[in-house]
Amino acid sequence: MVKTYADLYLDARKAMLPTDGMYAANMARELLCAASGKTPEQIIADRSLYASEEICVRTENYVRRHLAGEPIAYILGQWDFYDMTLTVTPDVLIPRDDTMAVTDLAIKKALFLEQNPRILDLCTGSGCIGLAIARRVHDAKLTLADVSPEALRIAKKNVADLRLGGRVSCVNVDVRKPAAPFLGKFDLIVSNPPYVTSADFERLDASVRDYEPRLALDGGRDGLEFYRAIVKNFTDALRPGGYLALEFGQGQENAVCEILHRADYDVLELREDNSGITRAVLARHGQSEEPEA
Repeated sequence: MVKTYADLYLDARKAMLPTDGMYAANMARELLCAASGKTPEQIIADRSLYASEEICVRTENYVRRHLAGEPIAYILGQWDFYDMTLTVTPDVLIPRDDTMAVTDLAIKKALFLEQNPRILDLCTGSGCIGLAIARRVHDAKLTLADVSPEALRIAKKNVADLRLGGRVSCVNVDVRKPAAPFLGKFDLIVSNPPYVTSADFERLDASVRDYEPRLALDGGRDGLEFYRAIVKNFTDALRPGGYLALEFGQGQENAVCEILHRADYDVLELREDNSGITRAVLARHGQSEEPEA
């Protein structure tokens, strides 16, 4: 049964009020816009018009998926990060504000590297970190790497959509194995690796645990498996005096810094996220340097 745009909006808002409360109106508007391809202004202008049956069915399906707990990013098929609109699917993590900390660190360092720096984004997922760097460091050559072919498919689409194919490439890489010689040497390696402990994964909110890829979240028994692997397997992929920027979970900074110290890295800077939680570290390998401001 077809409905007017006003009725579609009101029905969606009513359905989501028990779970979304004060945000139900915004959520209803966003889902209706996504289902119809219209802007909020167009929805208002067309509120008395009847939507097609296809739009009605799609809107109701989006509302059902949201009420079942599916993240809005997967329903919409896209998410904004660092002034980019990226394609996201359940094959990749949804980019979060937490990740802006390591992205900021990497961009800050990359801007002061020698001309045409080579930068590797390990465990790239959607490619959000590497693509943000590429858009701001215009002479940088980025390599986006992930073990998941499905994730790389999404990363490649984002590279193409942002028209960065001339400077950004995607490769299949497992950080738990030694870096392949064909990768060459990099001035900077950045990564947001899995860091949730296997036990904590089971206690994550259902919207994360049941929808986002475990491969990109589960960091092993202590959550540090991938940090040890990156340091062990990819330090040789850095040029002498090269830099490593890592995101980590709340309270993991001391353990991650210890892993870096043991591998002859100098920790240069720790960065907090917007909530004041220490989330990222920048380190340099094999060359002493005073901590950066």
